[in-house]
Amino acid sequence: MADWGVRPASAVDVEAVAELRALVLRADLERLGRYDAQRVRQRLRDGFVPAHTLVIEVGGAFAGCVSLRPAEDAHWLEHFYLAPQVQGGGLGTAVLRELLERCDREGTVVRLNVLRGSPARRLYERHGFAVESEDPVDVFMVRPARP
Repeated sequence: MADWGVRPASAVDVEAVAELRALVLRADLERLGRYDAQRVRQRLRDGFVPAHTLVIEVGGAFAGCVSLRPAEDAHWLEHFYLAPQVQGGGLGTAVLRELLERCDREGTVVRLNVLRGSPARRLYERHGFAVESEDPVDVFMVRPARP
């Protein structure tokens, strides 16, 4: 795995993240008949909260992002996108492991949703997430806090 790190996001990151989201979700959204080039970007812009978001960098360059949004009964893992050129090398596992270890120290349940049929679901299952519910587009998953 390459030299990587995270930094807090800022408002100026929103467009890079919106573009990455459109790129990495396109195949799954097209498969589900839900891809709209404008909507996929605007949904990110509408929900982007820099205070809850980390930018992932590899070799000092933008490579992805992830958000961990606090909610009443859990943290929501959202906007976890990696650039295609860094996928498959263990970076997603390393980032997810770090976030989950933090949540475990805090005793926090973690929730997420993933698109039906997305290969990312296997990553989440390997890290203890279980399906809570499904709809025609999304699979909602939960991982209890671990001692």
